Amino acid sequence: MTMPWLTVLWLLPAVASAVVMFLPADRAVQAKITGVGASLVVLVWAVIVAFRFDSGGGRFQMTEDVSWIPAFGARYSLGLDGLGLALILLTVALTPLLLVAGWRDADGGRGKSVHIYVALLLAVEAMVLMSFVATDVLLFYIFFEAMLVPMYFLIGGFGSDGMGVRPQRSRAAVTFLLYNLLGGLIMLAAVIGLYVVAGGFDFIAIARDVRSGALEMSPTTQNLLFGGFVFAFAVKAPLWPLHTWLPNAAVSTTPAAAVMMMAVMDKVGTFAMLRFCIGLFPDASETFAPALCTLAVISIVYGAVMAIGQRDVMRLIAYTSISHFGFIVLGVFALTAQGQSGSALYMVNHGISTAALFLIAGFLVSRRGSRLISDYGGVQKIAPVLAGTFLVAGLATLSLPGLGPFISEFLVLIGTFTRYPVAGIIASVALVLSAVYILWTYQRMMGGPPRESEAPISDLGVREKVVVVPLIAALLVLGFFPRLILDFVNPSVEASVSIVQGGDR
Repeated sequence: MTMPWLTVLWLLPAVASAVVMFLPADRAVQAKITGVGASLVVLVWAVIVAFRFDSGGGRFQMTEDVSWIPAFGARYSLGLDGLGLALILLTVALTPLLLVAGWRDADGGRGKSVHIYVALLLAVEAMVLMSFVATDVLLFYIFFEAMLVPMYFLIGGFGSDGMGVRPQRSRAAVTFLLYNLLGGLIMLAAVIGLYVVAGGFDFIAIARDVRSGALEMSPTTQNLLFGGFVFAFAVKAPLWPLHTWLPNAAVSTTPAAAVMMMAVMDKVGTFAMLRFCIGLFPDASETFAPALCTLAVISIVYGAVMAIGQRDVMRLIAYTSISHFGFIVLGVFALTAQGQSGSALYMVNHGISTAALFLIAGFLVSRRGSRLISDYGGVQKIAPVLAGTFLVAGLATLSLPGLGPFISEFLVLIGTFTRYPVAGIIASVALVLSAVYILWTYQRMMGGPPRESEAPISDLGVREKVVVVPLIAALLVLGFFPRLILDFVNPSVEASVSIVQGGDR
């Protein structure tokens, strides 16, 4: 019997989530250790899967296919391609770091609050992993929507808005859920429409028939179905003007949960744009590419301008993610090999850089109890390691050469210039804005004389260094060796570009 590699991959954190919940209420430390241990087992399993993956082999490998709902033709169908593998490795590498970073996040709660917090993070990991390997459209949709539930409780049940006001935290959770459920309902209509047209949910078979011409869809039908899919993915990403749920959600929950949302869960949206939108609806992708690239450029500029104007450091970082997601979407719908390779690489690099910057800022905020930039100053003199790692993470965010995001942005811009030069020029000019918000923030918070009258700020402890050092190291490694990711994702990108009419000119 063939080993079900991909099923085990997503079931491991799912089972661990259930185990943590059944631990006695007085075993909070055991719940944390179990969560970290399980996430490390998932990491090891994913590394084994990565070594088994042949980047020169077929696009989908380690496939599993079992009848699920025969009446609808739905199947439990899994398959791993290079793009999915890259994002899986990002997810499994970040999860144990987030559990360690959030070691004390739920300690102030009552009863089994720690158990619930750890279990919810593991549940999100399991559902995200399933989304990256599901090749049945209905199966993907179910997990695409299901991951909203644990994230809703992470936002509404843990963390605060910085003012200790629970209603605002609850409001952020509800807004997050309503936005994403709206996108999901519209996508559900498109999934049903796809079933009516194609007679099934098998992504691989439908994409093959679309590419060969065996499945013909009228332009109107394809445009409507594409619109249903891309709307849901644009909410998840998020893309302007569907972004407004993100800043409040990011600052209302704990830093670790916010990173799980921005660096991991939201990548499902951009991943799905590249796989499903272009794979299933190539003509519609070509038709709507100019409009989506325009929205992406607006996201880039809007996110950067809003970040510059923030007084709250955590909200500032949340707005930078909107700008960076704009770059990712721009690369996807530039419909060039360079643009999509850069977009795929950017998904990984953004996850690492955002995790580093947001967690380090969270460590700083936990020391003084304030998110206001004006409440800090002179941190580099009293906590040099904290300030130094914040600077490196910030420089990665502005895509400094030698750090991972630089190659990603460079490839996106090259790929965009070849088809949409105006969009490429505006996006390039917007890079200056990222230098403004990062360097100005560093100057205000880390430079100048220390604020001795405020609560003292200690440097990073051992636990915090365990979290930060791997993230900084990953940014440096991918800055010099981007092929570690590109060798995996390029075959998937080439398959994506080749299917779009007009291709890579």
